[in-house]
Amino acid sequence: MAKQKDILVGRKIIVGVTGGIAAYKTAMVVSTLVQRGAEVRVVMTESATRFVTPLTFQTLTRQMVYTDMWQPAEKFQSAHISLADWGEACLVAPATANLIGKLAGGLADDLLSTTLLAIDLPVIIAPAMNTRMWNKLVVQNNVALLVDLGYRFVGPEAGRLACGTVGEGRMSEPEELVAAVENLLEDADAGKCLPAGRAPSDKPPPLSKRGRLA
Repeated sequence: MAKQKDILVGRKIIVGVTGGIAAYKTAMVVSTLVQRGAEVRVVMTESATRFVTPLTFQTLTRQMVYTDMWQPAEKFQSAHISLADWGEACLVAPATANLIGKLAGGLADDLLSTTLLAIDLPVIIAPAMNTRMWNKLVVQNNVALLVDLGYRFVGPEAGRLACGTVGEGRMSEPEELVAAVENLLEDADAGKCLPAGRAPSDKPPPLSKRGRLA
């Protein structure tokens, strides 16, 4: 029997990285994706570069790392549009409360948040933050909204956090995130997964459904 082709071979994955100590785990995720044949492009927030250098991801992917709205992009396109046209799926790991709040509010003030609004792809969010932050009602409301909009959440897990406390808030382990990407691609190939952030009908909801008076 012929060996089944790895679903990651040749797939184009955008990986977003925000500012958190768990960013070192994302390097392991990216390394695994690349080793298994995926093409990976990494977008980092300015805060993320304080934890892991862009050079780390550049070395792992052998590709340019995106950190700035104004850096040159291929084909002279804006970076967020260039990436949106290139990718097949997106993973954001770690995803801070700040990033989740921006995405839920439709805000775009850096390259990663702008890219997330521009892409028309299935998206996985891997939260990582202090337990108290994760348990805040406003954060949970943002998560619930994004889930309703089709974003897939993986984690967070319970355990000892970088701040020294024990509780829910640890980013999921690299192997879990790689498995989540595999599952996402399988569902997308089977037509079971819509791009995140838009209605299944592809039409905007009526005004009364968007927080305005009908």
